[in-house]
Amino acid sequence: MDTTRRQIAGIDVHKKMLAVVVRRETDGKPEYQKRKFGTTHREILSLAAWLQHEQVGQVVMESTAQYWRPVWYGLEAHFQLHLSHPLQTRAPRGRKRDFRDAQRLADRWRAGDLEESYIPGAEQRSWRWLTRARVHMKCKMGVIRNQIEGLLEQGGIKVTSVVSDVFGVSGWAMLERIAKGETDVEAMAAEARGALRKKKTQLKEALVGKLDPIYRLLLRQHMEQVQLLVEQVAEINQALAVAMQAHTSTLHRLSKLPGVDLYGAQDLLAEIGPTAEAFPSGEQFASWVGVCPGSQESAGVCYSRRSPKGNRYLRRLLCQIGWAAARTKETFFAGLFARLSPKLSGKGAAWAVAHRIAKVVWLMLHKGVEYKEHGTAVANPRTLRRKLSKLLREFDRAGIDAKSLLEQSMIAAV
Repeated sequence: MDTTRRQIAGIDVHKKMLAVVVRRETDGKPEYQKRKFGTTHREILSLAAWLQHEQVGQVVMESTAQYWRPVWYGLEAHFQLHLSHPLQTRAPRGRKRDFRDAQRLADRWRAGDLEESYIPGAEQRSWRWLTRARVHMKCKMGVIRNQIEGLLEQGGIKVTSVVSDVFGVSGWAMLERIAKGETDVEAMAAEARGALRKKKTQLKEALVGKLDPIYRLLLRQHMEQVQLLVEQVAEINQALAVAMQAHTSTLHRLSKLPGVDLYGAQDLLAEIGPTAEAFPSGEQFASWVGVCPGSQESAGVCYSRRSPKGNRYLRRLLCQIGWAAARTKETFFAGLFARLSPKLSGKGAAWAVAHRIAKVVWLMLHKGVEYKEHGTAVANPRTLRRKLSKLLREFDRAGIDAKSLLEQSMIAAV
């Protein structure tokens, strides 16, 4: 981009139309030039050519639904782009005009009065699409699991009260028999594997029941949907393994954190970036995610410490990591959770653990450092070896060759 360009353009984004205002200074007074463009690819190319002709260096736009994305992608190679939340620039009621909104964007950016949203690069955006799609697919599987349980209850089959995961090996084999109209309780209970074999008596009682043909049809359809989702999740895992192959060492370092597995490390990398360069400090990163206490203060009185909304994907992920780390054995975060639980509720203590983990994640990515355990697990190398052996299996299943890195860590843990 040509750094000699000083003009600023504001864009009010709509689904079918872009209202563009170019702001320039003449003798210390602002002047504005306005034009309308469409939102098709050809129109965005015309917009880029016009902005270059007008010597525009910076472009400010609103994050209107998903409609800002094609505009951003079409202009990011030519201009310095900034994205602002619409709530920061909304007009007073009854005074909203498209060009006036675009002009307000340019004026407020020129005055330094706007907060900029974090938009990652093209490679990281592709990672996000994959990891977020995987999250949505797993959520769909949870919905289908609840629907299947409702169908089983319709026939008086209480297998979900005995089998913790009906989508596991044992539960799935029983579902297949039920979907085929099987009523032999002994044959269905024989599908139990592992520790579930000790519950054969409870299984036989829970499997007594029968589904009508209509409900068996719905059960088969639900199971087909689950199989399709499992295949799609496997395809996404393979695509992520290929896309993040250059960052295997970073995934390995993140996976050494208590509560973080390979998939959690991939989600962290996709949301933050390989070096977390957009965040100057761990505190600012935690604030952006929304895992730190908020502040609603007036006249010296604090009315609320509620956390901000932040990045909902990272909030969900760090909350899960916080609970998982709190339930680990002989780790620093397990000790932190135990110390905070008497003062805070269990939920509050887990949230505090997630806050601390967010800062550690930023430090590991921004500084490129390794995680070093400071809990009692340091005195018990067997705990670390079990963790690293589990990581090796996870990386192998995902098709990622990290054996040399993990073996070095295992040697260091002995």
